[in-house]
Amino acid sequence: MPVAVCSLKFESAHSGAQKIVYDSDGYHLVRFPYAAAEESYDPWKMHDPAAGGGASKYPDARSGLIWPSHDGWATLSALLYWAPDSRATEYRARFVRDPLNLSTRYDSTATTDISATGGGQYRSYTWQMFVHPGTPVGFKISARAGDTKIAVPITLAEFKMAIHTDVIRP
Repeated sequence: MPVAVCSLKFESAHSGAQKIVYDSDGYHLVRFPYAAAEESYDPWKMHDPAAGGGASKYPDARSGLIWPSHDGWATLSALLYWAPDSRATEYRARFVRDPLNLSTRYDSTATTDISATGGGQYRSYTWQMFVHPGTPVGFKISARAGDTKIAVPITLAEFKMAIHTDVIRP
């Protein structure tokens, strides 16, 4: 079964903590460097700065996108480490088709809302869905104290997509 894979990694040890900038939907689109120094893997060029007919440079918003190289059934996974912040009481995350409204329209799925724990705030997420070339996918996050969004920096993030390209549709 052919599988096309894109694996992205952001690590504060290489790039400094990622500052959170909330979009109008109340979430931050996690950004990923284009350089291989962050242990990324992208032979199908799904995280290309010119993907989707645009131009991008890390850490702009487009650097948070994976542009599927094939139609198929995709397994999405993400890993996130938040910097310590005693103000945050909940952490949210979601996968979003076209998070910047560049092609089809914003379509979020698999939103997760988790209370803060007494230790570190380390989270992993998975979801599966159909993906298509021309519709980018992103991973968005939010830290909150009640209704107030808090700009808690992230120190590690990974975002991966594995597309099963031989899915048979009736």
